[in-house]
Amino acid sequence: MKHFLLLYDFHPDFMTLRAPHRAAHLAHARAAAARGELVLGGALDANGPPMGVLLFKAESAAAPEAFAAADPYVTHGVARSWRVREWTTVIGPDALTAAP
Repeated sequence: MKHFLLLYDFHPDFMTLRAPHRAAHLAHARAAAARGELVLGGALDANGPPMGVLLFKAESAAAPEAFAAADPYVTHGVARSWRVREWTTVIGPDALTAAP
């Protein structure tokens, strides 16, 4: 297993744009969490451009990529762009790579 970060760049007016899609987005996220794929997710603070970060635990980037492709925030333009980055976690009880 590996950790992956799904990073969303939200539309500047995402607080307004997300309203009609928030329930569907949260249901989509809860389903991914129930499958054991989505570990954590949320928006970054308001001290910068609007972004979201979701942490996945999966065998490959396919799980977060599929999540994004079907996420109402992506399909309805709340997230203007997204990207997946593998995150090599080495410290903490849930780290997946042992530090030397």
